[in-house]
Amino acid sequence: MKSIKTAVVTGGAGFIGSHLCKYLLKRDYRVICIDDLITGTLKNLENIKSGDFVFINHDITEYIDIKDNLDIIFHLASPASPNDYLQLPIQTLKVGALGTHKILGLAKSKRATILLASTSEVYGDPTEHPQSEEYWGNVNPIGPRGVYDEAKRFAEAMATAYNRQQGVDTRIARIFNTYGPNMRMRDGRVVPNFIIQCLLGEDITIYGSGNQTRSFCYIDDIIEGLYKLTQAGYHMPINFGNTREISILELANDMKKMTKSKSKIVFRPLPKDDPKKRMPDIKKAKQILGWIPKVDLKEGMLKTISWFKSSL
Repeated sequence: MKSIKTAVVTGGAGFIGSHLCKYLLKRDYRVICIDDLITGTLKNLENIKSGDFVFINHDITEYIDIKDNLDIIFHLASPASPNDYLQLPIQTLKVGALGTHKILGLAKSKRATILLASTSEVYGDPTEHPQSEEYWGNVNPIGPRGVYDEAKRFAEAMATAYNRQQGVDTRIARIFNTYGPNMRMRDGRVVPNFIIQCLLGEDITIYGSGNQTRSFCYIDDIIEGLYKLTQAGYHMPINFGNTREISILELANDMKKMTKSKSKIVFRPLPKDDPKKRMPDIKKAKQILGWIPKVDLKEGMLKTISWFKSSL
């Protein structure tokens, strides 16, 4: 009889993590979800009925002992929205450093493949556009965003060191702006902010001129990419994101149309070190993994708006 594979997902009650848990269960994995619920929520997992799913409430900066044999570890645990890491700076730094150290040690002891969920924030306010994996970034280590940016940069350095010196089978995924169901209502990121403001008839808040650009990738595409990366023997960072670039002002106007909202757009000062441009170079993902995002922005946004409507 074929033995079932076991995956660990840290931060599994969060936005991306909860989608990943469900994806792995559909692929017949046994899934161990670890989350201390500091920013995640059990509501994201409530429709999981599988007997192959285990939830552990645990802070991964503390020692954890898992008896099971493990095949893959997806390390997603971290506050990820600006609201969260500005309010939780020490916790953000600790999970990036101590938490990553603990999870890499677990991967080593279990001889498991480990994927580190890194971020486009490692590029900071980029001077290169689009951002390729070879770009070293433009990060202010002591600015308000530095706690998240540098935590992820350190985590990448540690994962690479464990690969080179300890032979741990590591993967590094640099995830760009992602959206979809299970995002928190008021988490400070632009997509949930705009959707909630449109649906409730509140002013749509744009920080800066609105000419800053982002590229938004639907959650299903990101999850597919993360899994594909675990199946490839590639240890250097790979970007995951959509290459359709859109200004924040254009996104706000599109959101108004899609929600038929009467909300008015208001402008506020741009936060310190907020990136002016953000778009991935995904040549490596295409060439090495055969991965490209498939969900059109309008299609993904309509799905996300529908989920938010049902959740209000």
